[in-house]
Amino acid sequence: MTGGRVLVVSTGAVRPLSWRGRTVPSGIEKTPVHGPVEVTRLGLTGDEQADRKHHGGPDKAVLLYPGEHYRAWAPRLGPITPPAFGENLTISGIVESDAVLGSVYAVGTVVLQVTQPRRPCYKLAAHHGVRDLAVLTQRSGRTGFYCRVLRPGHLAAGDHIRLLSRPGHGVTAAEAHRVLNVDRADRAAARRLLDHPQVLPTSWAGVLRDRLDGHLDDQAERLHGSLHAAETSSTPNPRHDQGAT
Repeated sequence: MTGGRVLVVSTGAVRPLSWRGRTVPSGIEKTPVHGPVEVTRLGLTGDEQADRKHHGGPDKAVLLYPGEHYRAWAPRLGPITPPAFGENLTISGIVESDAVLGSVYAVGTVVLQVTQPRRPCYKLAAHHGVRDLAVLTQRSGRTGFYCRVLRPGHLAAGDHIRLLSRPGHGVTAAEAHRVLNVDRADRAAARRLLDHPQVLPTSWAGVLRDRLDGHLDDQAERLHGSLHAAETSSTPNPRHDQGAT
């Protein structure tokens, strides 16, 4: 698949979410924006993040989610509409298995580069009120993927997504997600990813090396949240400073 189209452009403010008897802040609840939106190196103007350690920054500036997945979620989640997964761009024509890490796309006057698949966290579950949704999303592979902004500009719903370049290594967002998050015992696949460490976040390459050394990482806190954490709060962070969900 060489290109696609933007269906919906969305931004959102940080709001409190209820999770396991406590309150957590999140920018996952977004709403569609009409007309052109400015995109900086750090994402869409007007968007916010709460957890700046795990979300946002130049390598996760814009979150894309394939609109094709919405139909697949309907039996579990009912009639949901974009941006139900906290994405900035709901798109068509490009899914995770098409998105080769490092691929460059033009959208409106913006140039984006695919960086990594989204790692689902418990805030998805809190947002939808479905306790195991982060786990279901991870198992399904319908995660969406992040991009960095190579050229700032403006984009809007209806814009075409045009492929400018695609690396030859062939590592897709779908494969990186599968190996890192799902098939964690697939040592051969981990070695294949580590043949191209430059396409992975540094921390991810470290996780894979640790696995090959016999040390398996714990995903429980990301997927389920801390059961004993105190109520948290965070200063909202406008999208001129951070990126994605």
